[in-house]
Amino acid sequence: MLELVIEQRRKSLGGFEVGRVLPFVQRRMVGPFVFFDHMGPVDFEPGLPRDVDVRPHPHIGLSTVTYLFEGEIMHRDSVGSEQAIRPGEVNWMTAGRGITHSERFERPRMEGGRMHGIQAWVALPEADEETDPAFSHYGTGDLPVFEQGGVRGRLVAGEAFGARAGVKTHSPLFYIHWDLAPGARVELPADGWERAAYVVAGSVEVEGQVFEAGRMAVFGSGHPAVLTASTQSIVIAVGGEPLGRRFIDWNFVSSSKERIEQAKADWRAGRMKLPDLDNGEFIPLPEMPKPPPNPMS
Repeated sequence: MLELVIEQRRKSLGGFEVGRVLPFVQRRMVGPFVFFDHMGPVDFEPGLPRDVDVRPHPHIGLSTVTYLFEGEIMHRDSVGSEQAIRPGEVNWMTAGRGITHSERFERPRMEGGRMHGIQAWVALPEADEETDPAFSHYGTGDLPVFEQGGVRGRLVAGEAFGARAGVKTHSPLFYIHWDLAPGARVELPADGWERAAYVVAGSVEVEGQVFEAGRMAVFGSGHPAVLTASTQSIVIAVGGEPLGRRFIDWNFVSSSKERIEQAKADWRAGRMKLPDLDNGEFIPLPEMPKPPPNPMS
């Protein structure tokens, strides 16, 4: 049963735009997935300016999941990690009680090339929100691949169709990358979980509706969720057990508003350690918008 359709909203990150899908006013989360950005595709020229990079910034209460179709991003964080991510791999960073990291486009700066991928945030269960920060990189060998009837799939994280990815997660979920030939048919895992499918490229048909790239279909639990590719397509499917309400403010996610305010105060006061190998600059806490002028004054 198709429950909701979400159109990506274009957001500028300074040097390039992303398509923001989650959070959405009518659907803040899908399972534990609290944030979903479609990066690119964008073609970078050699000599890319440094202001395109994502300078060091903080997180709490979530795991960031970076997955690329094309390109390369260099990750550095405050637990000492330095790791390039390439297509078909996963960078999984657990913020827990607090971490900072940067994302630099160093190879595109030297060589140019296309950048295309998905940046997602997965909320942590309340019992794990204050866990120690950690970072893990997973290669293509850690991600099960399956191929049948015009469908090539990769299980990026979690469990689905009897397979389990090598990625460590904190709650039951699935994250699937499908490449679909025209006419290929796929069905999302049932399991009673919240589920959604995002069309990265091409178009698919769902319950008689055609979905072009840039749209996410959200499905009710307990019902079949079937997609049929109208053209050669790329689809990302995500879902899992819901975790309950989460608050989001800037880069912070928590079940507690007070905890987010504490994180904001810590970042403003410089109490959060910067990445060991990238500590020369950072993104300041955004200023609160000024209230509108009083028309009666």
